[in-house]
Amino acid sequence: MRKHFAILVSVFFFWGFVAASNDILIPVFQSKLQLAQWQSQMISFIFYVAYTVGALGYLLLTRLWGKDLVATVGYGKSLGIGLWVSALGTLLFIPAANQASFPLLLAGLLVVGLGFSLQQTVANPLAIALGTPETGSQRLSMAGGVNNLGTTLGPLVVSIAIFGIGATAETTLDIQAVKLPYLALGALFTLFGFIFWKSDFGGPATASADSEALVEAPAGTLGMTQVWMGMVAIFVYVGVEVSTASNLPAYLEKFQGVALHEIAPYVSLYWASLMIGRWTAASGAMGLRGPAREAMRWVMPLAAFAVFAAVNSAAGHDALAFLPYLAAIALLTLLDWSTKGNPARQLLYYSVAGAAALILGMNAEGPLAIYAFLSVGLFASTLWPCIFTLAITGLGGRTPQASNALIMMIMGGGVVSLLQGYLADDALLGLRQSFWVGVVCFAYLAFYAVTVSRVLKARGVDLDALASEGGH
Repeated sequence: MRKHFAILVSVFFFWGFVAASNDILIPVFQSKLQLAQWQSQMISFIFYVAYTVGALGYLLLTRLWGKDLVATVGYGKSLGIGLWVSALGTLLFIPAANQASFPLLLAGLLVVGLGFSLQQTVANPLAIALGTPETGSQRLSMAGGVNNLGTTLGPLVVSIAIFGIGATAETTLDIQAVKLPYLALGALFTLFGFIFWKSDFGGPATASADSEALVEAPAGTLGMTQVWMGMVAIFVYVGVEVSTASNLPAYLEKFQGVALHEIAPYVSLYWASLMIGRWTAASGAMGLRGPAREAMRWVMPLAAFAVFAAVNSAAGHDALAFLPYLAAIALLTLLDWSTKGNPARQLLYYSVAGAAALILGMNAEGPLAIYAFLSVGLFASTLWPCIFTLAITGLGGRTPQASNALIMMIMGGGVVSLLQGYLADDALLGLRQSFWVGVVCFAYLAFYAVTVSRVLKARGVDLDALASEGGH
């Protein structure tokens, strides 16, 4: 089981690496091809919408074939197929880079995302299946940590591939270099595809139709308040998380004077902030009590920040310049302590903090504004498991349908990014004020936290007993 899990977490790393690397591709193609801000956000839009397209395609295939792919061929072969689809997408980066073609780049990301969609469908339940159900959330938390390592490394590796180490303002931007890291990824996708194809991970267990009672829902599963509002919550959560990162490079260039070749450590820290937040939350799941548990609550975020500092220093960046960011990490740690693990309370507190961070970033100047925008990654770090937990709690046999619907809403990362990019036009809100889009997203998340808390309490659910470990 441990061997299989060690292989499985590779796909979680791949998802994070590619997702965060997109934030380097956006300013590179925007600069080289003179794209408008909204046009550059098509990179995020295409990549995240591919998840929904892939999920809908999977459902269509199941209906037309009359069989479920994963149940028919098993977990391992399904992951192999998903990885090979993503590998095909990386091949499109060759003509995209050689011809500086934005449409070909988008096509490549679309195919990569389609493969990731199938991988997501398989890998999350498989992580739970590789062991006892009681420790399933711990395995997902560990896999989420590997995902965050990918998001931390991705921007650095792609930036080095394009600009090299020790780049200066005079360094020539070679867009053809974009293809190199993605071709390397394609080779890894192909290799791991064969590894998964040959590995025996088994398949989903077949449950009887009446194994879990269906809770009463006159309007159907998707008509339940906690579910349909949860779907919107996932949409805006992924939206604000991705759109803030996607529009951050343009903000740094325009208002903070950060050169294109110097943006990577900022993007890396934004995504590393999710790792910091998740490691902080995970400290409560280590079985420690008393002073040891409280000490670990502070040690874990510092350890995660040390990982960020180490990889950025190795990449030739001055990671110590980001030490003032420890103040934001301290605030996160205090908020984590105050929530006591209650997912509704954590969703509310973190959403309010995220909205405040965006408002501060739009109105402040210098390093304070930069750190405020970066801290959005901290406050978005554990919102996925909070929303997911609240949306599916107590659904019984309706849980699988609700889970599939929630995963489809990952497309919010693309839609909200595109919307903010459009509003960033100087004739509309402008780049700085376009971050109000994220404030609206956080406002809805706070509203959902309050509303669903009342709904679940009315049904007798003890929110303090719910676990909120995990991540996407």
